[in-house]
Amino acid sequence: MRIDLHTHSTASDGTDTPAELVRNAAAAGLDVVALTDHDTVGGYAEATRALPSGLTLVTGAELSCRLNGVSLHMLAYLFDPDEPELAAERELVRDDRVPRAQAMVAKLRELDVPITWERVAEIAGDGAVGRPHIATALVELGVVESVSDAFTQDWLADGGRAHVEKHESDPFEAIRLIKGAGGVAVFAHPRAVKRGQCVPESAIGELAAAGLDGIEVDHMDHDEDTRARLRGLAAELGLLATGSSDYHGSRKTCRLGEYTTDPEVYGEIVRRATGAFPVPGAGG
Repeated sequence: MRIDLHTHSTASDGTDTPAELVRNAAAAGLDVVALTDHDTVGGYAEATRALPSGLTLVTGAELSCRLNGVSLHMLAYLFDPDEPELAAERELVRDDRVPRAQAMVAKLRELDVPITWERVAEIAGDGAVGRPHIATALVELGVVESVSDAFTQDWLADGGRAHVEKHESDPFEAIRLIKGAGGVAVFAHPRAVKRGQCVPESAIGELAAAGLDGIEVDHMDHDEDTRARLRGLAAELGLLATGSSDYHGSRKTCRLGEYTTDPEVYGEIVRRATGAFPVPGAGG
């Protein structure tokens, strides 16, 4: 089985619609794909309707969190999307996205970048607006060569010249909410140092003690040594070790199925979840 547990659609900051994403996942030879848009479940219905036979959909979300001033992302799998506490927290984060993005556009204009909010909103469309949409606008303007080049201290990285903080959940509270909604919590790309500051390994131990289920080990932002270290840490802490592409369509260079999750680990995620079940494809 080929299992990719971290992808994004136009419901957040990917470039594939949810329907395109599941069709592309099947074409890439995946057996299981998780839809984990940022702080939203808005792509579920379309992805489910379009799900090809032979492909299983895992519903999820990537939740924005902050610990001691450091941003981190928490992947939530197979939770009840209607559970009120977790739904309310997702809404708080989403509601802060527009004013935050508008403030970043204003900062960029102060830096003499001819970016407009109208163009950023057009790029985001119906998705949850975020930094990748602003980065795409910067690429269009020729300010940077690629989306990843916008995530530096010169521009949009945490603490960068045009960065603006947004509401982000406490990760311990996020774990509580995910588990309360019957879901499974996995710390996304915990050592993605190219993106900015990361929480220390000691914090991963504290999160494990609070109920964290796993950490994303095999990821494009982790080199071979980092993956080996994280795999050992997962074993030491009794955490599941997952692998994923973090696919964003054409917005990033990663390919569907570039990294995958071991079938036994996937089976354990499904076993632990009580909020939702994987959706088998019916040839949509």
